[in-house]
Amino acid sequence: MKKALLLIAFAGLFFTSCKKEYTCECTVTTSGAGIPSTSTSASSTIKDKKADAKTACEKGNSTSTVFGITTTSKCEIK
Repeated sequence: MKKALLLIAFAGLFFTSCKKEYTCECTVTTSGAGIPSTSTSASSTIKDKKADAKTACEKGNSTSTVFGITTTSKCEIK
């Protein structure tokens, strides 16, 4: 009986979600049309499982060009 309880307890560890706090850091770079390249950074905290936090953070990745000015946002978990 003790072995069965120990096995159930051990198996339960694999089925629980481990939500932790992760820092999502985004860098926005602007360049083109004769202007000097500039970069700015911002960060936010995401409390979730690592894979879900990474997915949520990477939703901030983008690139756009307007009137010859390209803005790129690159986000990653730190």
